[in-house]
Amino acid sequence: MNLTALPTQLSDNTTTSHDTDTLLAHNLNDNTDAPTSASDEQIAVVSSDQSDTQNNNLLKINPNTIVLAEALTDTTISWRIHNCKISKKTVTQDLPLPFLYHYDSLDDAIKQTHPLTPTLLAQFNTPMTAAEAATLLDISNDLLSSPWHVKVIGSLVVFSEALQLAVRLHWTNTGKETQQIYTKDAEDAMTAAFKDWQFFGRVDVLYKNDKQTLMSIDEQGNTEEPLLTIEASADYQQLLASHALTVIAKLEADKAELPWFDTAILERLE
Repeated sequence: MNLTALPTQLSDNTTTSHDTDTLLAHNLNDNTDAPTSASDEQIAVVSSDQSDTQNNNLLKINPNTIVLAEALTDTTISWRIHNCKISKKTVTQDLPLPFLYHYDSLDDAIKQTHPLTPTLLAQFNTPMTAAEAATLLDISNDLLSSPWHVKVIGSLVVFSEALQLAVRLHWTNTGKETQQIYTKDAEDAMTAAFKDWQFFGRVDVLYKNDKQTLMSIDEQGNTEEPLLTIEASADYQQLLASHALTVIAKLEADKAELPWFDTAILERLE
C-alpha cells in the first residue's frame, strides 16, 4: 500500500466535541453528517466480490488496494480519534451475587468456623447482597466485602484524513453482565477493570475516496464471501459479522502497538 506516513495523534476533540461525527464528515471533505449510533441510522451492507475460491480472490487484489484490517493496524498511517464516548456505565456495589461468590470471598478462618451446611448449599446459586449473605451465615457484615460491579460500553471513531477513511468501533471492559472487582473505592475498580479492555460487536465504515479501492478480507474463513469491496459513500456501512471479527481480532492482536486507542478510552473514563 502506498499510504501517507504521518505521526499518529489524538484529535483535540476526542473528549470535548459536541458532535464529532459531524466534524469527521467535514474533515473528510463532505458536508454529510456521519451517524453516531445504530439506532439513529439505516446501515448499508457493503457489497461483495464474487469468485469461485478465496485463493483466486486474493490473487486479484490490486497492490494499491487498501485492506481494512491491515490499514487500521498500520502505525505509519496518521490515525486520529473522534467521538470517543460512553453509552452505558455501571459502577456499583449494590448488585446481588450468587451466595457462592460471597462465601468464596471469606477468609479461610471464617470458613472453618462457618462450614457449609445442607441449608447453605441449597442457597449457593441464590442471588443476594453481601449484607444478606452475612445474615444467612450469621456473621458480621464487616467480614464480607462487597465487590464493585463494573460494566462500561462505549464507542469511538478512528479516522485518517489522508485515506478519507473512518471506522466506528465499540469497546468494553468485559463481555459479561458485569465485572466484579474487590477494591476500596470506585476509582480503583475502574482502573482495574480497564487494564484489559476489549473491542467487540459491530464495525461501521465510512469511506469517501473513490480513487482507491478499499477491501475487507475474511481471514476467519467463515463465509462464502471472503472479500468485500467497500464502496465510497457518504454514509457509514456495516461490515458483515465475519469481516468485523477479522478486524477486531487484528486490532486485539496489535493493540499494544496502537496506544491511541488506550489513551482515548482512558481519558474518556476520567
